Order: sequence, then C-alpha cells, then structure tokens
Amino acid sequence: MRIASFNINGIKARLPRLLEWLEETRPAVACLQEIKTQDEGFPAAEFEKLGYHALWHGQKSFNGVAILADGTAPVEVMRGLPGDPADEQSRYLEAEVFGTRIACIYLPNGNPQPGPKFDYKLAWMERLRTRMRAIAAEEVPAVVLGDFNVIPHDDDIWSPPAMADDALMQPESRDAWFRLLGDGWTDALRTCNPQGGVWTYWDYQAGAWQRDHGFRIDHALLSPEMADRLIACGVDKDHRGREKASDHAPVWTEFRPSAA
Repeated sequence: MRIASFNINGIKARLPRLLEWLEETRPAVACLQEIKTQDEGFPAAEFEKLGYHALWHGQKSFNGVAILADGTAPVEVMRGLPGDPADEQSRYLEAEVFGTRIACIYLPNGNPQPGPKFDYKLAWMERLRTRMRAIAAEEVPAVVLGDFNVIPHDDDIWSPPAMADDALMQPESRDAWFRLLGDGWTDALRTCNPQGGVWTYWDYQAGAWQRDHGFRIDHALLSPEMADRLIACGVDKDHRGREKASDHAPVWTEFRPSAA
C-alpha cells in the first residue's frame, strides 16, 4: 500500500500535473496541502474520473488540505486541529482509510521570526503533539504526513547557512519536531535515507531547482505498527521539473499488508 503526500501549491493551477502524478504513480492514499480553494471550488469530479474519492478542508486563497483514496471513500475523523477555538486556518484533516488513520497536515511556516507568526507555529506544533498523542493512545495504525515546514537536520538542506535565520530551522522548531519523534513516531524518509541529502522543496526563485538548492520539509511520521510495515519510501523528484509544477515534490511511503 502506497501512502503519499503532495503540497500542490494551488490545486486549480496545478490540476493537470496532479492528475498526471496520480495516474503515473497510483497511490492508495494521497494527502494534499495548499489546495488554496474554498470547499465549493474543490475539483472532486476530476478525481472521481480516476477512481479517487476525496475529503477536503478548504480556505479561500490560502492553506487547505485534502485526502484522496483510491476506490474507497475516506471516513472523516476530525476537521481542524483542536486546542484553539479561534484558529480558523484550514491546516488539518484526519480520516480512516484502508484500516489506517491518516492525518494530513499543513504546518504553519512561521516567518518572519521572531513574531506572532512564529509563536503561532510553535503553538500549533504543541497542539499537533497533543493530537498525535491521542492517536497513539488509540493504538491504531497511523500515518501523519504533509508539509511540516521544519528542516530537521543540517543535512536536510543544500546549505544550512542559507536558511539559518528562517523559522524552518530555528532551534525551537527543531525541538518541537524531535519531541514528536520522542513520543514514538518514526520519520519515514530519514529511516530510508539516514545519510540525508534528500530534498522535497525547491524555491521558484534564484534558479533553486536548476542548481538543486533544495531542502526537506515534507515528511511522513509513522506509528510503531506502520513503522514495522514500512517497505520503502522516496520522493518523486522528477515531477518538480515539469511544466507549471508545484515547488514541492511528492513524498511517498510503501507498506506491506497488515498481518491482521
């Protein structure tokens, strides 16, 4: 079973590339971030033509997440991250799919830092940790994946000094990330690529793609049961180089069937 994540950076602008990726790689589950559309504008019918059923949590012009499932309807568990009733940003969607709990996230960027946006990022990460602990307590197979907007290690970026002042690399951001791992979650891409050097994002500016000046901010965190079933994982890097592509590349994880 392949479970994937793709920050599409505007589902209307990138729809041809997204449909192309789905047809070529055929993940069982695809989590999308930055769909950047209100709920009524989500192109569900286009995915149904390919056999995918969808859940989505939209927002006008910004943010937005979705979960697509091949041949089955995802069963919604939670829409929006609990812990702050005043938070109206569409960044979290959780569902049951193929006997697995899937949480699709678009974590706040946090720039500029220091400041209110960075404070929001850190508070959101603490709320995420609380929710992930609750999922873990249910002892269900689970994958939390999406754009975490955290560069965990110095070897997860082409040049650490280039982003030293960015919210994605601050000690507080990294500490919050490693607290998630300390609770028992496994970083799938790091497990498959312990040497680092794997990027998931290349900026549109300064020829970053052409120079391979990228970094890793799209992640998949696995519960212990899913970590035991992990076969392989990777990045569909070539999709970043296609015409009118997202600035992110899809991340995928492959699992063996459950013994149950």
